[in-house]
Parts: sequence; C-alpha cells; structure tokens
Amino acid sequence: MKALRILCVIALICGLAGLSFAEVEKRTATITDIKGKVEVKVSSGSWEAAKVGMTLTEGDIIMTKADSTAILNLSGIEEASVSMKPNSQMTLAELIMDRTKGSQQTLLDLALGEVLVKTQKLHEKESRFEVKTPTSIVGVRGTTFSVAVEAVE
Repeated sequence: MKALRILCVIALICGLAGLSFAEVEKRTATITDIKGKVEVKVSSGSWEAAKVGMTLTEGDIIMTKADSTAILNLSGIEEASVSMKPNSQMTLAELIMDRTKGSQQTLLDLALGEVLVKTQKLHEKESRFEVKTPTSIVGVRGTTFSVAVEAVE
C-alpha cells in the first residue's frame, strides 16, 4: 500500500514536470515596411513613431494615419504578412506557438480600418488564425484575405 502511494506521488510529480517543459512560447511581429505616419503603443508604454525593423509582441497596438500604410511579418511555424491600410488600428491580441504540437494561435483585433492578410496553410487542427472586429471574428486556415472595419458616423 505504501509503495502504491509512493508510485502515485512520483507519477503526479512527473506529470506536473512534463507540463512545465511544454514548448509554448510567444511569437513576435516585425514591421517590414512603413509609408507615411505609423505609430505603435507597446503594452506598458505610450504612443511612439514606428520604425522599420521594430519588433512587436502580444498586446502591442499599431496605428496608421491618413495616407499611411504598414506591413508586418508575423513569425512562427507558418509565417504571415499583414498589410495595414490608411487610418487603421490593430492590436496583436494573441501570438503564441507550441513547437511540440507544431501549432500556433494568432488573434488580431482590428478596431478600425482595413488589413490584407497573407498566411500559409495551417497544418495542425489546434492552429488558428483569426481577425476580430467590433462585430465579428473571421477565422481562416490559410489564404489571402481582407478585413475592413468602418467608423460609425
């Protein structure tokens, strides 16, 4: 009986230790092109001018002004490119991947404006790529698509 308890405790510890070694990690987005005036707000900071090569992480916000555009490259197992049109604002709500499963989750929160997304086919069932707007969530498995949000006047 005592040996069974010890065995159960060892199994529990090994199981919990396995969870701590999961390969879940945060992904990033890199600004690869800017035309005009583009600003970013990092999770804990204030608005600042965006620069080509700047790395953004989950929770950061990017905004294009009138006659301005930005292109972001999202890192990960399957990479994606996001082109932001003028007068757009988007939050990088979720950027994670699990290397052991070969899956990743992407959630872009488009508050205003338009984005053109070019993404590779997602190979794992657990993977998802979504763009959230104030009225809907668009999910894709891999394609080129555009999402637009117009301001209410």
